[in-house]
Amino acid sequence: MTEPGQGANRERNAELTRERVLLAAERLFAEQGFDQTSLAEVGRLAGVSRATPGYFFGSKAELYRSVLESCFQRVRDAVRAGRERSQSTDAPPEAILAGAVADYSTFLEQHPHFVRLMEREALAPSTGTGGGDIPPRLAAGQEALEAIVDELGLTQEDRDAAAHLLVSLVALCWFPLVHATTLVRATGLDPSAPGYPESRRRHVVDLILHGVRDSLHTRAGGSRTASPVTTGVCS
Repeated sequence: MTEPGQGANRERNAELTRERVLLAAERLFAEQGFDQTSLAEVGRLAGVSRATPGYFFGSKAELYRSVLESCFQRVRDAVRAGRERSQSTDAPPEAILAGAVADYSTFLEQHPHFVRLMEREALAPSTGTGGGDIPPRLAAGQEALEAIVDELGLTQEDRDAAAHLLVSLVALCWFPLVHATTLVRATGLDPSAPGYPESRRRHVVDLILHGVRDSLHTRAGGSRTASPVTTGVCS
């Protein structure tokens, strides 16, 4: 007879094991790439039997797809948290943009495996990355764009400008992490210095706020007016 609570404990243990496998796979796929990673290696790193990853995910391609889905779900969770925070306050657009830069920079710093995975995907997309009609990476990007449009009070006519803003924000936060030991080091900056992350964030915010002054605008009363992003920015 099954003791009370045994079924729940078994389910919790299964969830924990599955999560350990996902985290181990994320690390190995990021460090070694899809082709050089085996399910047996994932099992060893996760501290489970070599057959366990296959039991939970079926194949390496499915495990890889699940890793990407998990990574992009974290991105979407971060976007939603930022969106909820901005909607709960009357913060001006410049504060919203500064918060977005801080949130994304912190996210990347806390998830180095995500950065490596995305670099590998950009250079050589691996098999098993599909996620239906809209892959996870596209869904995350679309949700981030909708957040930018909504939080800054833009119209659909400003969507292209918002898309450029999002790409610029991501690039400015992303590139220094990818090239921390190459170009960044060559300039004399030290990414490992305690004050570097904050000084980098301030620099990115300053660049974005100056840049959007003349590029983003909204339509009000049928005529072009100053963008809510530009009001009071860098004055």
